[in-house]
Amino acid sequence: MSLKPFELQVRVYYEDTDAQGVVYYANYFRFMERARTEWLEAMGVDHVTMMKEDNRILVVTEAHAKFIIPARLGDTLVVTAGLSQLSRATFEIEQNIYRGSSDGELLIQGGVTAAYLAADTMRPKRIPQDFLKEIPS
Repeated sequence: MSLKPFELQVRVYYEDTDAQGVVYYANYFRFMERARTEWLEAMGVDHVTMMKEDNRILVVTEAHAKFIIPARLGDTLVVTAGLSQLSRATFEIEQNIYRGSSDGELLIQGGVTAAYLAADTMRPKRIPQDFLKEIPS
């Protein structure tokens, strides 16, 4: 898709790093999760309402990342999230992490596949027409 991805700025704190002052690899997935959550909420997707009132949840079924350059203590990162593919019950989100700005140094290339499920049965459900209504499919 050609839409500009959502951007979330994240600062690297001491708690995010390993003994060498480099971001611990699993924390990149935490940064991506934050960006996905903020992106979805910016489009009107409220996870609590979706679960409690609509009996629906989103779960990550696949995650991947290519670690290109490490981030370090004190860095300001920009984490992006954007829809790359939408199907009946799943959608793929492309996510990248840059140093400084989205025009800066690319550190991580990644993304996830998320499934739309019934909360009580954990079975896939068709994504409703109004879900992600701000994004053309």
